[in-house]
Amino acid sequence: MKKSAFLLPIAVVAVVAAVSSVFIVDEREKVLVLQFGQIVKVKEDPGLGFKIPLIQDVVRYDDRILSRDLNPLEVTPLDDRRLVVDAFARYRIVDVERFRQAVGDGGEEAAARRLDSILRAKTREILGSVSSTDILSTDRAGLMLRIRNGAISEANALGLQVIDVRLKRTDLPPENLNATYERMKAEREREAADEIARGNEAALRVRATADRTVVELVSESQRQAEITRGEADAERNAIFAEAFGADPEFFEFYRSMTAYSRALITGRSSMVLSPDNEFFNYLKSDQGAAGSQ
Repeated sequence: MKKSAFLLPIAVVAVVAAVSSVFIVDEREKVLVLQFGQIVKVKEDPGLGFKIPLIQDVVRYDDRILSRDLNPLEVTPLDDRRLVVDAFARYRIVDVERFRQAVGDGGEEAAARRLDSILRAKTREILGSVSSTDILSTDRAGLMLRIRNGAISEANALGLQVIDVRLKRTDLPPENLNATYERMKAEREREAADEIARGNEAALRVRATADRTVVELVSESQRQAEITRGEADAERNAIFAEAFGADPEFFEFYRSMTAYSRALITGRSSMVLSPDNEFFNYLKSDQGAAGSQ
C-alpha cells in the first residue's frame, strides 16, 4: 500500500513530463525551441516535436504572408510639391533564428515596427528622387519595385522577406489641396473669360458683317429704285410730251394746275384770283382760254 502511494505521484509526474515534452507544429507556423533563452532547435516542418520539460520552451512564429499598412507619410518630391502617401507591404518570416536574434522577445509586433521604419525611410528616399508627376501617374510600378528592392537587404537582417510594396493613395496635404483648388478655379475662370472675349469678338465681327450687308443691300435697292423711278419719269414725260404736243393749250393749263397744286400742298396757303382770271374762264368753257376770247 505504501509502495503504491509512492509510485502514484511518480507516475503522474512522468505522464505530465511526457505530455509537456511533446508539441505540435502547425503547417502555418515555424517553431523555435529555447533553453534558458538560447536557441537549441528550429522546427519548420509540420508534425510532432519534442523538448525537455520545464527546461526548454517553445516559441511559435507565423509562417504565412503577413501584411502591414503604413501610416500616412508626407514626402517631398524633386519639384517641392509635398504629397501624402499611403502604402502597405506584404512580407513573411523566412529565417526564424535570425528573426529571434534581431527582435528578441518583442516578436512579430516589434519586427513590424522596425519594418515600418525601413519602409518609411525607403519611401521618402525613392519618392524624393522623382517629380510629383511621376508619383501621381497611374504607372507607378517602377517606383514601388524600387522601394521594395531598397528595403530587401535591411529586412533580411531581421529574418524577413519583403514580397511586395504598394502605394495605395497619393494626395496633396489639406493646405496644399485648397491652394491647388483655388489655382485651378482661377485658371478655369481665366479660360472662361478668354472664351467669352473671343465669343464677343466673333459676335462683333458677325454683327459688323451683317450691318455692312444691310447697308449694301439697302443702297443697291435704293439705286435700283432710283433707276426705275428715273425710267418711269422719263416714260411719263415722253407720254406727256406726246399728249401735250397734240394740245399745247391744255399743256399750259396742266402746268398752271400743277404749280397751283404744289403751292397749296401744305393745306395752309391761300391764293387770291380775280373773277376774270383765265383759270375761271377755262373752267367755264370746254376749251379754256379759247372760250374766253
